[in-house]
Amino acid sequence: MSELPNCPKCGCEYTYEDMGLIICPECAHEFTKESLSQDEDKQEVVKDASGNILESGDSITVIKDLKVKGTSLVVKVGTKVKNIRIVGGDHAIDCKINGIGAMKLKSEFVRKA
Repeated sequence: MSELPNCPKCGCEYTYEDMGLIICPECAHEFTKESLSQDEDKQEVVKDASGNILESGDSITVIKDLKVKGTSLVVKVGTKVKNIRIVGGDHAIDCKINGIGAMKLKSEFVRKA
């Protein structure tokens, strides 16, 4: 039996092949092995509020007060964050903020320092 890749949309490992397509039973996403290799070639470009391109390792500054969900903490305007990591998805910036801890931020609320 051949090893099929996990679903790129939800990460499900129970994919199956039907008529040349690989199908995910959990989210019903259909894809081919060729489309997976094309997706790996594409790099998601993440831009800050000013339109500057952000890369992993950059330093950023928060431009808006951000409430931390589930707590009474607030990330204040002007908070500087060093050594960010770019990840995919809606919250594209993964970072560690002093006094708060690990967080994911949206790129629209930060500016490259």
